[in-house]
Amino acid sequence: MKYEKELNRRKTFAIISHPDAGKTTLTEKFLLFGGAIQTAGAVKSNKIKKHATSDFMEIERQRGISVATSVMTFEYKDTLINLLDTPGHKDFAEDTYRTLTAVDSVVLVIDSVNGVEDQTRRLMEVCRMRDTPVIVFINKMDRDGKNRFDLLEEIEGELKIQLHPMTWPINSGKDFKGVYNLHDKSLLLFTANTKATDDEDSVVIHDLNDSVLDEKVGDKDAAQLREDVELIDGVYGELETQKYLDGKVAPVFFGSAINNFGVKEMLDTFIRIAPVPRSRETTKRMIDVKEEKFSGFIFKIHANLDPKHRDRIAFLRVCSGRFERNKYYHHVRLDKEMRFSNPYSFLARSKDVIDDAYAGDVVGLFDTGNFKIGDTLTEGEDFYFTGIPSFSPEIFKELVNKDPMKTKQLEKGVNQLTDEGVAQLFTQFGGNKKIIGCVGELQFEVIQYRLLQEYGAACEFRPLPFYKACWLTSNDQKKLEDFLRFKQQNSAEDKDGHPVYLAQSEWFLNTEIQNNPDIQFHFTSEIHK
Repeated sequence: MKYEKELNRRKTFAIISHPDAGKTTLTEKFLLFGGAIQTAGAVKSNKIKKHATSDFMEIERQRGISVATSVMTFEYKDTLINLLDTPGHKDFAEDTYRTLTAVDSVVLVIDSVNGVEDQTRRLMEVCRMRDTPVIVFINKMDRDGKNRFDLLEEIEGELKIQLHPMTWPINSGKDFKGVYNLHDKSLLLFTANTKATDDEDSVVIHDLNDSVLDEKVGDKDAAQLREDVELIDGVYGELETQKYLDGKVAPVFFGSAINNFGVKEMLDTFIRIAPVPRSRETTKRMIDVKEEKFSGFIFKIHANLDPKHRDRIAFLRVCSGRFERNKYYHHVRLDKEMRFSNPYSFLARSKDVIDDAYAGDVVGLFDTGNFKIGDTLTEGEDFYFTGIPSFSPEIFKELVNKDPMKTKQLEKGVNQLTDEGVAQLFTQFGGNKKIIGCVGELQFEVIQYRLLQEYGAACEFRPLPFYKACWLTSNDQKKLEDFLRFKQQNSAEDKDGHPVYLAQSEWFLNTEIQNNPDIQFHFTSEIHK
């Protein structure tokens, strides 16, 4: 196979977590190991004016949260890693869900103090929908948290996935002394505020009964570690890599990202076991990742990455073949040929023009409004990659223009921001009331801020009493039309012209579902069903 060598050296994954679990910090440590950055930023530290490498929107810098998925490419031990850092904040979950369609595996960060939280559950549901392989990193071991066995039990119970410890902590909080690597039988000793990248911090212990262990961690902790390891070996045994690749078992690592501790062990294991790019399903057939012809899909659009230039970048996941600069490709939805003279690879904010890319890579394409999320590029064949969801929003507000002189700017801004997937835009039937649907309140703030800053358009939002948006399909077109006419106040269409029913409450929704057996109500609109 022509591109096998390139394919086998690529790993594309996302880091996901609940807000404040330490995801952005972990991302930075990966980049440090890969030599992609020299100093770590500090998202919330006022002393250090550099912000986290992966947070590049103004509003992110003000709040210290990631609200847009950013893409970083770096090399580590001859492996080319495409890392997608996702928003932790629940209001931006939809961006994260879509990002999970573009990766082959996931690292889930869990805060040892708080354990499993709501957002973690939701993210894992999306991973399970696709059987995405997951590695778990239990962070903040240098803080007083839950008992490690209780934590494992909680994660297994709540996330319904079998775990397999790869490292094991010696205490936690102020008594945290380090982690024992169960795979290569070495002990990594912890000293607060030092960088655990030096090999002298690591002690190889082939036999846990060796007195060196007692010297290093003390008799009591040494005895506890021996007992724990014996129990773990008895329960878990060796990791079966295939079960991990099938999404059935998640390897677990313990550490402290802020202290750069336990991160290297995870990264080394990731390189060893994480999947290379995989074949993908389309509306026509399965696209084999080893096919020579290029194909790929747009999973994210980001406007104004650089505030000085009004640019839009469409993020393309390459699924097969080789993407080449200046070559013409077929845009399936628009049925037109396009070429790209400046395709980018990313290190967060900095962009490098590239000549080619292979399956697994994420490429930034300069976009003048040709792309929507879910668009497919091929070398001529017509199909769409499936499984790129659009979820029903939970909060609905009417968009009100505060400056009629800026109507054009507002329209353009709203269209571009909703193309990015920041929110969903519905237009009410029989009128032109614009309704914005979001998963969380913070998204409305971001939209309002960006419309003003980037498009010069002032707007406000008026709450609407809707509970859910449902996409409607029916084999009986007349019945669907009648329903939309009778329910005009609650009917709208999305940006693609698909009919949507906006239910005021769960009761109304259930009543309409019962009363209209010939109409199907969908809670997600899988783009290009």
